[in-house]
Amino acid sequence: MTKPSAFKWKHYQPEIIMLTVRWYLRYNLSFRDLVEIMEERGLSIAHTTIMRWVHQYGTELDKRVHRHFKKTNDSWRVDETYIRVKGQWMYLYRAVDSEGNTIDFYLSESRDKQSAKRFFKKALAFSHVSRPRVITVDKNPAYPVAIEELKEEKQVEKDIQIRQIKYLNNIVEQDHRFIKKRVRSMLGFKSIETAASILSGVEAMHMIKKEQIDLRDQSVRNQREFIHQLFGLAS
Repeated sequence: MTKPSAFKWKHYQPEIIMLTVRWYLRYNLSFRDLVEIMEERGLSIAHTTIMRWVHQYGTELDKRVHRHFKKTNDSWRVDETYIRVKGQWMYLYRAVDSEGNTIDFYLSESRDKQSAKRFFKKALAFSHVSRPRVITVDKNPAYPVAIEELKEEKQVEKDIQIRQIKYLNNIVEQDHRFIKKRVRSMLGFKSIETAASILSGVEAMHMIKKEQIDLRDQSVRNQREFIHQLFGLAS
């Protein structure tokens, strides 16, 4: 059977590749954990091989899944958390809507107006993201300035409401927990490119887990089949 183009020249079956990628992105497993799990199935796979698969297909999953996401609502909750990269703390901007659906994320070395603005522009570019009617942020002074500039550039509506109410942002702070828990077991990243690559896959799997894709049956089995279809794999 001919392999889909995304798996051309790979020595392992696409189903095995996607199994390890899905499990790594969704569960608290290390690359060496997956090596042992695969050994139980009679497969000898180096942890560096699995790592390369995650880098490649995690990013590809994020690209392919976006057009299948359900529409978010227009009440944004924005906050940033911290991710360690090369021993330094960097800023992971994240936004969810008032129902907890992930809007987008953006990893940045800095926490300033330009980073906030880049994050908002990135989020607004997706078709499943509703233009915000209200944005709830923390006390970071960069957010209001960035939003005012976006108003001037007509990226957002002039009458958009900006709120700095801490308890309303509990929903995004709670949502950080899954990402932080998954990243913590990775023991840090060696470069911002690697971090962004893996985080894109983690965020995509988190959105699928939260049932943000349009499936009639949201069972784990159906979510797996959905991912296989994205990559052209037979059910």
